[in-house]
Amino acid sequence: MTNEEMKKFCLDLNIVNVERMNARYVLIRLTHAQPLPPMMPGQFVEVRVDHSPQTFLRRPISINFVNKQRNEMGLLVATVGEGTRHMALLKAGDTLNCVFPLGNPFTLPTSPNERFLLVGGGVGVAPMLFLGQIIKEMGAQPTFLLGARTATDLLEIELFESTGRVLVTTEDGTAGEKGFVTNHSVLQNETFDMISTCGPKPMMMAVARYAREKGINCEVSLENLMACGIGACLCCVEKTVEGNLCACKEGPVFNIQKLLW
Repeated sequence: MTNEEMKKFCLDLNIVNVERMNARYVLIRLTHAQPLPPMMPGQFVEVRVDHSPQTFLRRPISINFVNKQRNEMGLLVATVGEGTRHMALLKAGDTLNCVFPLGNPFTLPTSPNERFLLVGGGVGVAPMLFLGQIIKEMGAQPTFLLGARTATDLLEIELFESTGRVLVTTEDGTAGEKGFVTNHSVLQNETFDMISTCGPKPMMMAVARYAREKGINCEVSLENLMACGIGACLCCVEKTVEGNLCACKEGPVFNIQKLLW
């Protein structure tokens, strides 16, 4: 089902809890009195930040996970500005107005034998967990390659490990292999059918270069500034082989063959 076919909702979601992951990140768990609508990995929500006078626009946040049994959705939030810092101060029982699900999702396996490598860095690990969980539900085993500056920046490791194989790089060598994700030995020793990645643009561009060199199909989830989430404001435009496209509507997931990288 494509983004255009999926119905969009504007709902006041109830906050189950707000968990401080480290100095920069919080995990917000949300629920609703009615069953949450269908969502796919790679899609995002536009969050209205209330009671923050300097925050005029909604904030786009990737969907981190969906727990259908508990009717919960998770948002992993990096507190980098006024809006997201205000979100981190919310508490259980508060409400968060969200427009979702927005954007086009990642491609999923067509058979359990397909080998998927999911590469995440920074807050870009958020959609990788959701994608990995769906891949596991489909009977395949995802391999996660997670990059961080240092061990304390690694997020949700136990959840990733319960979902698939987890490989790690840190720039200072405090966990996993030292270096960037594209330095990890798995890229030289194993082959994959698909690479899905989200994180800082330099990291995604490096992963895209590797995928092109190896002839591996690859999708990236862009983190362009997205104010409206529906392709109206044009602030998230990305130059592609098809011309300028709105990352929020035609993306945020793009096959690298479509990007002018």
